[in-house]
Amino acid sequence: MASLSMAPVSIFRHGADEEKAETARLSSFIGAIAIGDLVKSTLGPKGMDKILLGGGQDSSVTVTNDGATILKAIGVDNPAAKVLVDMSKVQDDEVGDGTTSVTVLAAELLREAELLIAKKIHPQIIIAGWRKATQAAREALREAAVDHGNDELKFQQDLMNIARTTLSSKLLTHHKDHFSKLAVQAVLRLKGSGNLEAVHVIKKLGGSLTDSYLDEGFLLDKRIGVNQPKRIENANILIANTGMDTDKIKIFGSRVRVDSTAKVAEIETAEKEKMKEKVERILKHGINCFINRQLIYNYPEQLFASAGVMAIEHADFVGVERLALVTGGEISSTFDHPELVKLGHCKLIEEVMIGEETLIHFSGVDMGEACTIVLRGATQQILDEAERSLHDALCVLAQTVKETRTVFGGGCSEMLMAKAVSDLANRTPGKEAVAMESFAKALRMLPTIIADNAGYDSAELVSQLRAAHQDNKSTFGLDMSQGAVGDMAALGITESFQVKRQVLLSAAEAAEMILRVDNIIKAAPRKRVPDHHPC
Repeated sequence: MASLSMAPVSIFRHGADEEKAETARLSSFIGAIAIGDLVKSTLGPKGMDKILLGGGQDSSVTVTNDGATILKAIGVDNPAAKVLVDMSKVQDDEVGDGTTSVTVLAAELLREAELLIAKKIHPQIIIAGWRKATQAAREALREAAVDHGNDELKFQQDLMNIARTTLSSKLLTHHKDHFSKLAVQAVLRLKGSGNLEAVHVIKKLGGSLTDSYLDEGFLLDKRIGVNQPKRIENANILIANTGMDTDKIKIFGSRVRVDSTAKVAEIETAEKEKMKEKVERILKHGINCFINRQLIYNYPEQLFASAGVMAIEHADFVGVERLALVTGGEISSTFDHPELVKLGHCKLIEEVMIGEETLIHFSGVDMGEACTIVLRGATQQILDEAERSLHDALCVLAQTVKETRTVFGGGCSEMLMAKAVSDLANRTPGKEAVAMESFAKALRMLPTIIADNAGYDSAELVSQLRAAHQDNKSTFGLDMSQGAVGDMAALGITESFQVKRQVLLSAAEAAEMILRVDNIIKAAPRKRVPDHHPC
């Protein structure tokens, strides 16, 4: 009987899988470290790009070094790796930048934890040490932060520096001054609202990246209808989402039998009358521009043309939403009560040429902060990556306008936090001090990787940087254009405090969560039932 009770009993359904203790922990560490190693080479101003080749028939090509884009595109099966992928997505949504840093920091923390667990230190002790270390690092970062929110000129310079620093690790690094100006102008026009919906980015093939410009208005990539005015001043705009294609016979779900073609003509005439009445109801609003989300067929287009109204069809949903926001109008679907409909207004609507294509330009819109950034470039991949880079810069600047504190970049903040954590570890008795030291080591890995990616001697540079910070030169960091240690305040390498804080907290939380795992249970795969009823 005793031997029977020792037999392993499986409580799971057939096909389910369980990994216990060491195996589970090892599997989590390996997955998370592999994800960190994947994006590690894209970190810093000299980081490399990755080509992502999509599956399917079109097999789209994406060239990027944006951590969140890379991690979104790869399908991962490892649960710990999925945690890191989700964390980088949150970082992208929350602050827009630091997606690679947060993944690499979490992976480095887990790499250190693996060594500590091999030395038989319990995960809960490591977590306790890390929590204290995170608190110390956060305090050090807060004390080092500089706030120029009250000095407009200095704050504008801070914004330019932040935009340059953000773009220096992207494709736009060679034109970072040009694009920093565009991004800062666009964000300052928002007057602190941080509503990036009002900044519209349009990508047009052709020209070079330096031909990109900021247009103080709104551009819609659509055509104006035939025989309609191509230029309207003081426009009253009705923005609608309604079917304007019913001049064809459309009687759904029923069959109509007629005994002569005259009857068909009668039905057509009735449809036409219905459409004419709808157009008349729309014209009662006293408008001279009608923009519809759906198609406008020939007959209503002709009616609008004879009334001297500009009609624009098939403006995609994002375009319509943004246009409503910018012109101060509302999207309507019914037209029985003109007095309840809020029209959009702008001073001038005209056609403009960009490259080979014609676009519709709205200037003098109600929402003065609206603007459009037109990106030009040689290939679609360059345009896509330029848009991603610019989006990151705009997000970070919008965050900085709300939270005006800034910190220094180039590995300076990481070394500062690592020094604070090491000092705390030296004062802390017990095993927690070992965990704190490992946290400081993981923080120091970020400047090490930045230097490695640029092909410099990271051991030499990071030891110089560490010595400089011990010597209380707390604004020193890595100058990657010279391959030396430099003063970040003089070089103007500035980052947003919000981004750095988010990187620290997200990475520490994710690493802690993965470290707590001691069991991975995988559900049994669903059985494929043979289909006995083929259609």
